[in-house]
Amino acid sequence: MSSAPVSSLSGRLWLAGMGLFLAMAGLLFTWVLWTSWQRAEETRRWVATPCRIISAQVHSERPTPHSNPAHKADVRYSYTFEGKALTGTRIKRVDSASQHEDNARKKLEDYPIGQETTCYVNPAQPDIAILKHDSRAALYSIWFPLLFVFGGLGMAWNALWR
Repeated sequence: MSSAPVSSLSGRLWLAGMGLFLAMAGLLFTWVLWTSWQRAEETRRWVATPCRIISAQVHSERPTPHSNPAHKADVRYSYTFEGKALTGTRIKRVDSASQHEDNARKKLEDYPIGQETTCYVNPAQPDIAILKHDSRAALYSIWFPLLFVFGGLGMAWNALWR
């Protein structure tokens, strides 16, 4: 009869630990999504500045001799900020390469050479500019990992104080 309370206690501790693990995982993913949204919002406070596309091409390379080629949209644009002529190379804040050349070429369709467009310049570092803002979708998705936070905390609470 004395083994029943021990197994019950160990089971409750196991459930509480599992609940806390789920809550911590949910907090981690919530933080990642929140940080992503903050970075997307930050560029919306940058200064909209006229610019001109001066070159647009796909750059391909093999990161290692046996890897697939990586294709990256390489865009250069000129702009003037606070009287200083500058050149930008970023479409988005973080530009990543793709193994599919079509994806890289698709990015270039919006930026033909000679086009006048708008870039967004970081006023704290005018040499950093982007042509396109990141998505705000991270904030719209933040509810999902929060389910794990509240569910895990509820699981731990019920296991320990039931």
